[in-house]
Amino acid sequence: MVVREMSPKILLREIESGFYLLRVDDEKVNYFEAIWSIPEKVTYNAYLLVGDGGAVLFDGWKAVYADDLIEAIKEITNPRNLTHVIVHHVEPDHSGSLPKVLEANGFRAEVVTHPMSKPMIESFYRISPKFRLVKDCEEISAAEEKIKLVYTPWLHWPETIVSYLMSRKILVPCDAFGGYSIPRTVFDEDDEVLREYLPSVRKYVATVIGFYRQHIIRNIEKLQNLQLDIRIIAPAHGLVWKRNPQLILDYYRNLAEGRPDGNKVLIVSGSMYGLMERAARTAVEAVEGLGGRAVFYRFNDLEQPPFSEIIGNAIDSRAIILATPTYEAGVYPLLDQLVDLIVKKIPPKPVLILGSYGWAGVVTKKLSEKLAGAGFNIIETLEFRGSPSEEDARKIKEGVRRLLEHS
Repeated sequence: MVVREMSPKILLREIESGFYLLRVDDEKVNYFEAIWSIPEKVTYNAYLLVGDGGAVLFDGWKAVYADDLIEAIKEITNPRNLTHVIVHHVEPDHSGSLPKVLEANGFRAEVVTHPMSKPMIESFYRISPKFRLVKDCEEISAAEEKIKLVYTPWLHWPETIVSYLMSRKILVPCDAFGGYSIPRTVFDEDDEVLREYLPSVRKYVATVIGFYRQHIIRNIEKLQNLQLDIRIIAPAHGLVWKRNPQLILDYYRNLAEGRPDGNKVLIVSGSMYGLMERAARTAVEAVEGLGGRAVFYRFNDLEQPPFSEIIGNAIDSRAIILATPTYEAGVYPLLDQLVDLIVKKIPPKPVLILGSYGWAGVVTKKLSEKLAGAGFNIIETLEFRGSPSEEDARKIKEGVRRLLEHS
């Protein structure tokens, strides 16, 4: 293994004879896709297959790291030896380095990709390389290996494909089966690393692929129906799955299906002056008193938690409790934005809605319509004027009890 201890940190690892991981740790990024807060950062994983007949590069890195990728390739082989560059997915965190890699290669390599990718690559980068546009399940021979290219649409763009190295039994799926963070290891062999890493996978699935969750299920089933004997899964972010690749397949499917993580209940409150937060804290106490595990986020004049963290915890929650005041005859804006993301990204869950108002109550009605319209089960709504009274607190506790009974 070669690790360059400087910025950026680059790791080269021969996964098995002739097949290499090229990983760069992006410690500068703060917002993935310029949207999702990721203080845990992220890796970009490209892979290089080297044989007597040449070399194949699977995906790449962000454009800012293109020169570093070329130097990493040179540690293993001359870039001019590349006969094929397989572009599984055109999103620029993987394809941004493509123009410079092809330039270093002298544009000798074929760019192997989905037919939909060609106009995107040409328009993104204003290049016209030699394309090989593959059909679903087409096989190509390169670097002494037969590679099957399988369409996996909407994981998470429509042009996404995966590679299966047939003799080595390695699946290279780009974004699928990846996660945020910079793991301390290359492989999944360390149980403590897995405990640290899987919450970042959950957050990644919820934020990046959550809208396409039904396609996670469909494409996992497609791979199963092809009866691929998968020994290693080598995604474009995070850990390489070598000890137990089935674990990440099952984890992705469980998230896509919205299976709860035990008795976890997500509670989110918005409170401009603390009144609504009292109601939310009553709900937290009620959840914990009934044996649930409350995960509590609050928006107030001191803190605004990242939506990415909340969405990540929503996807495998047993139920959701939302507590929001009225704001300008509507829902408190940050909670309203969050709910828009929840209905888009998260499988339907049972929900309890708490609302407060000064002169007219509207929030429980508005949120109920939005959530119910997306298939969420509204167990109960409670709305009160000002701060919660003792009777309101009793109703909140009873509402929590009913929520847990129905989840």
